[in-house]
Amino acid sequence: MENKSNHINYIEFRAYNLEEIKDFYSDAFGWSFIDYGTTYTAFSESGLDGGFEFTIDEIVNGALVVLFHQNLSDIKTKIIVCGGRITKDIFSFPGGKRFQFLDPSGNELAVWSDK
Repeated sequence: MENKSNHINYIEFRAYNLEEIKDFYSDAFGWSFIDYGTTYTAFSESGLDGGFEFTIDEIVNGALVVLFHQNLSDIKTKIIVCGGRITKDIFSFPGGKRFQFLDPSGNELAVWSDK
């Protein structure tokens, strides 16, 4: 499936114990996992791909919705102009780059690109 700009493309959760969380979702729902280092695991076979990031911080809102966009600079500027606030500036990760932002109500989302 081709990635489309402005569509929800991925979802991230946080977890205190990645091995435990992989066992749970694998056993309960049949999800598959690929580890990216010791602090991140991606899942598939769930209807929408996503991942779990290790954290020791309190998990308040455990889901991070990730949208796709072809041009991170353009969409970042548009988000700011429309009243969003950048919480993590553009950074690289295996597979691309992304940033995170708060919408006007305080919901945190991310936007990524493979460019």
